[in-house]
Amino acid sequence: MAAPRPHILWFRRDLRLADNPALAQAAAGGQPLIPLYILDDSAGGPLGGAQRWWLHHSLAALDAALRRLGSALVLRRGPAADVLERVAEETGADTVHWNRLYDPAAIARDTALKAALTTRGITVASFNAALLFEPWTIRNQSGRPFKVFTPFWKACLAAPAPDAPLPAPPRLAPASLPAGERLDEWALRPRAPDWAAGFAPCWQPGEAGAGARLGDFLDGAVGRYKAARDRPDLAATSRLSPHLAFGEIGPRQVWHAVHHASGREPAAAPGAAQFLAEIGWREFSYHLLFHQPQMPERPLRAEFAAFPWAADGDGLAAWRRGLTGYPIVDAGMRELWQTGWMHNRVRMIAASFLVKDLLVPWQRGEAWFRETLLDADVASNAASWQWVAGCGADAAPYFRIFNPVLQGEKFDPEGHYIRRFVPELAPLPAAALHRPWAQADLARRCGVTIGRDYPAPIIDHGFARRRALAALATLKQDSAA
Repeated sequence: MAAPRPHILWFRRDLRLADNPALAQAAAGGQPLIPLYILDDSAGGPLGGAQRWWLHHSLAALDAALRRLGSALVLRRGPAADVLERVAEETGADTVHWNRLYDPAAIARDTALKAALTTRGITVASFNAALLFEPWTIRNQSGRPFKVFTPFWKACLAAPAPDAPLPAPPRLAPASLPAGERLDEWALRPRAPDWAAGFAPCWQPGEAGAGARLGDFLDGAVGRYKAARDRPDLAATSRLSPHLAFGEIGPRQVWHAVHHASGREPAAAPGAAQFLAEIGWREFSYHLLFHQPQMPERPLRAEFAAFPWAADGDGLAAWRRGLTGYPIVDAGMRELWQTGWMHNRVRMIAASFLVKDLLVPWQRGEAWFRETLLDADVASNAASWQWVAGCGADAAPYFRIFNPVLQGEKFDPEGHYIRRFVPELAPLPAAALHRPWAQADLARRCGVTIGRDYPAPIIDHGFARRRALAALATLKQDSAA
């Protein structure tokens, strides 16, 4: 009797063993399994530098978890189609399992790849591991995709609950694994200089780290999440976003764990519902991207294609470095550089400053976030930038322009967040911390000279607001004409 032919399990952005439908299906039949990860920079462009650091550690964690099940992760680099065909030839595999992706580049690649493999007699089985509801399943009463978040999320909540998460397999059938590359050969971590040195103390990449992060949140901060989620000076958010971006935890796992926690602790229910709505925004972003694949590059509101942006290269550079002279903006940009993450409220403040105070196109900010965020996610990143810029499907009105001083005073009232990431301002009292240039004499008595130790504002917010509204007025005039 011929030995069973092995199956290939192609890991992508689903770097976990639990609630991994492709893995569960591949393991169910008992065939030898070849776990494979392909570093394919040709599909949708290379990962940003921060995410390459995370990927190194996440793959190491996944390999260790697979070894505990009697297997190991095979690493290959190159175009996915070439690698899959080569591994199938080397091993005699007759089936490839993967979990679906929903960005335009991945959809195009996977469609072509499935056709090519099928022609070669290789079966392809694909599954949903990334979303609560796939993009074609949630529609409005007219049968069309939603363009506004609130009715979208209401429809999701009214739909049958997502399936319960699947357990990790207890063991994998042994297989003769093909040769793979060494993870260190991929040089995913920066060396000289090691600009990611601040990441490790903040994060534990991998499935175990994701589970611990969710457990800590549900045991603590979830109860005050609704009231405190906008405070960057408090540890009030889950910080799950990088784990979700790499699929070290799935939204079904989060959904059911949150519901279980709120049922166990009714006082936590308001915070739990608000937190699930944030998971819903991620879901909504992917549904938008699926139906409007131009979203990462072009405004969803077509009239904004003619918006009169400014070519402010110096302002963009100061923003990236956290040297705008507005402490809450600079704290956020430095938090991003130091830790690979930024508090969500501060992301909105920093993004508003770039696109409205400086009139820099939102695509430039989106590209910087994609390079520097550990949780960079093509759907959420683009949808959120378009929201701030006023040009998305469910965008804040363009004339909603955050005042960075008032935002800092409201959401970091004692200045703890600013003092952490802008330490040169730490000697200032809270009353002067958010507009130090306005109390330059006091700052000098505290040992801080504005213009030397910390920059004066690179632009006056009042002027910038009037300029932004004037730019919006020209857009409206052009649209009317």
